[in-house]
Amino acid sequence: MNTDERRQALPESAADEKVDLYRAAGVDIDAGNEAARRYAKLATRATRPEVRGGIGGFAGGFRLDVARYPQPVLVSGTDGVGTKLKVALALGRHDTIGIDCVAMCVNDILTCGAEPLFFLDYLAVGRLDVDVAEAVVQGVAAGCAESGCALIGGETAEMGDMYEDGAYDLAGTAVGVVNEDRVIDGARVEPGDVVVGLASNGLHSNGFSLVRKLVAEAGLDLRQREPGFRGTVGDELLRPTALYVRPVHALLAAGVDVRGMAHITGGGLPENLPRCLPGDVDARIEVGSWPVPPVFDWLRAKADMDFTEAARVWNMGVGYTVVLPRADAARALAVLQAAGQAASVIGEIVPGARSVCWRGEVRP
Repeated sequence: MNTDERRQALPESAADEKVDLYRAAGVDIDAGNEAARRYAKLATRATRPEVRGGIGGFAGGFRLDVARYPQPVLVSGTDGVGTKLKVALALGRHDTIGIDCVAMCVNDILTCGAEPLFFLDYLAVGRLDVDVAEAVVQGVAAGCAESGCALIGGETAEMGDMYEDGAYDLAGTAVGVVNEDRVIDGARVEPGDVVVGLASNGLHSNGFSLVRKLVAEAGLDLRQREPGFRGTVGDELLRPTALYVRPVHALLAAGVDVRGMAHITGGGLPENLPRCLPGDVDARIEVGSWPVPPVFDWLRAKADMDFTEAARVWNMGVGYTVVLPRADAARALAVLQAAGQAASVIGEIVPGARSVCWRGEVRP
């Protein structure tokens, strides 16, 4: 028996009393229903023709186009936003954190050449504030729309005895597809190939435990400005994670011979780039071959870290890497530029043991 049926089976006053008891226990059914209504409206901005059903059912459906993908390999990824959420909470700004959640998932599944198809989010709250929840999901829908995938469902869980009032956590799952003969796994990467670095949008969603510690130790207000920043400290920290789906698929559509890709997240270039390399090569990265946003030099100065130390925590201005033959490099950069994505050749593949090594001036 569903909620509406139970309410019909009880006198109205008794039904209201039961709902009030549940609300007193920390769950507001009416707020949940209003949030779901708003989510459904937002999801219409992030849909695809293959979607079957809509927000509000028990499950979301998606009809795979097997004519386009006759050898489909389904690819999935799940992730969250981490303690960047604490910055959003401190500033009361919740409209871009959903973009981060989508980006962390779709950028991951993109590394094998997949097309993101659909996304589901999980929002856990202490007490459901419908306006905040709507703002969060607004960002999720925006990230999905930019990535070309559909928002087909999710969950909002109100758990007052798990989370403080006003606090929330956000995670998501993306599902994509790639034809089996088009899977990019790094197996063809060889010495002489080059590494193209796609510019990040700043910190993205990693290293925020250290970032927040450094900001607190410096006694900074998130609303103040620092030299070189594009806005306030809070603006810089909340800048959403870049979405790389469209520029990377522009590369693939142009016939560029992409051999390996990596999403540069926690652990930076040294931890993530080797994941797309075979065991007998290294990526030799040329320090100074790409622009480093001022926020990273600012953080390094606060933490007294050299470049290579910082590059194991943050992306240092490179949010995604593509490995391809040197002969394709100029065309790849032109395609990326036409797609609105800044990029640079940042290194080359050399014989080695599946690691990142640095060349050039490692600044103190």
